[in-house]
Order: sequence, then structure tokens, then C-alpha cells
Amino acid sequence: MNPIDIRTFLQHQPLFQQLSEAQREALVPSTRELRGQKGQVIFQKGDPCDGMYLVVYGKVKLALTAQNGSEKVMEILHPGQSFAEAVMFLRRPCPVMAQFVEDGLLLHVSAEAIFAAIAADPAFAQRMLAGLSLRLHSLVRDVERYSVESAVQRVVGYLLQVENDANSGAVVHLPVNKNLIASRLNLTPETFSRVLHQLAEGGLIEVRGRDIVLNDLDALRDFGLA
Repeated sequence: MNPIDIRTFLQHQPLFQQLSEAQREALVPSTRELRGQKGQVIFQKGDPCDGMYLVVYGKVKLALTAQNGSEKVMEILHPGQSFAEAVMFLRRPCPVMAQFVEDGLLLHVSAEAIFAAIAADPAFAQRMLAGLSLRLHSLVRDVERYSVESAVQRVVGYLLQVENDANSGAVVHLPVNKNLIASRLNLTPETFSRVLHQLAEGGLIEVRGRDIVLNDLDALRDFGLA
């Protein structure tokens, strides 16, 4: 495969597009491509973190693995998103495992280059802090949901969120397999499937593989609030 144009990619990333051309150019020599196939591990828990990652295409999961081998998916990252910034700043080992869930391409930007960009442009640091704050807010919201919401509420909330993010109208395409989504929602795969079956029996959705037809958005919202 031909290498991507790193300069152009960074220019169109919200995190980097406000940097001057010279500042972005300084990042290029310290940015490398990382291509991976589905299932390939990017880093393991405990590995050193020497930079941040940008998802060009494909999807990546961040997960924790228990001693019994069970896995908890913490986050699923999509094209345009970044990860490992917080650990990079802390200069600590990676607290989770990162793995491709489909063939993909990442850009790895070295910590030294990021620190130099922050020193050159304090506004860049503010944008990074804003991104980290949004991610923290999302994680806190997840913990709140797991603590107070039922399985049905979590699944309905997820379907409505995907529909809203994709602006897909009546059909939601699950971006990853159902087991990964179940783990992300802190549910067992069996519970996730049972809830989908319950919603389908009620006429609120139709399940067509990884495509979910939302028959009545208003009724689905009301059901999720019940």
C-alpha cells in the first residue's frame, strides 16, 4: 500500500488544524504509520507509552482482561479519534490493551513532538485538554449508566446514540460485533441479545444481522425511559 499524506491528514484533524503550517510540519518527521489486521494488538497493558495515536481508518478497542480471561471493553475508537494522550502526559505504562477490531491504519505521533507543539502554541494544549475532558465526561457518564440504568435502557440508549451520531434515520448499522457492544455496555452477550429480541417482539425494532431497523424512534425513546 502507498503511504498516506501525513501533512494533509494532520491538517484536517480538528486537534491539529489550528496549528501553523510550520508547527504541523514539525510533527511530520515524528509521525509514523501503523497498519494492522483485525485482531492485531497495538499495545498491551503495562507497555510503555511514547506517544499518541490517531485512527485513520478501521476501528480500535481499548480493553481490560481479567485473570479468568474475560474481557471488558472500555472504548471503541473510530476514524478521526485519538487515544493514549492521557497516558503519554503521565509518562506511565499503558493501563489497558489496544487492539484492531478490523483492518486499519493509525498514525503514531511521538510524545516529544507533541510536547514541542504545546511549548510553541499554548492554545494547542487547551485543545488537547478539551478533548481529554470530553473523554472523561463520557467515561463518567458510562459509570453512571451502569450504576442506575437497566439493561433495556442501556441498549435503547446505545441504539439512539448511534442513530444520532450517524444521522442514519430508520436504520442503525452496528459498527462492531454484538459481543463487543455488549461488553462496552457492561452486559453479557446473552443479555444484549435478549434485549434486542424483546425490542423486536414489541415491534420497536427489526434485527437484520448488524443492521437494526428502528420502527418508531419516539416509541423507542419512551420505552427506554420506562
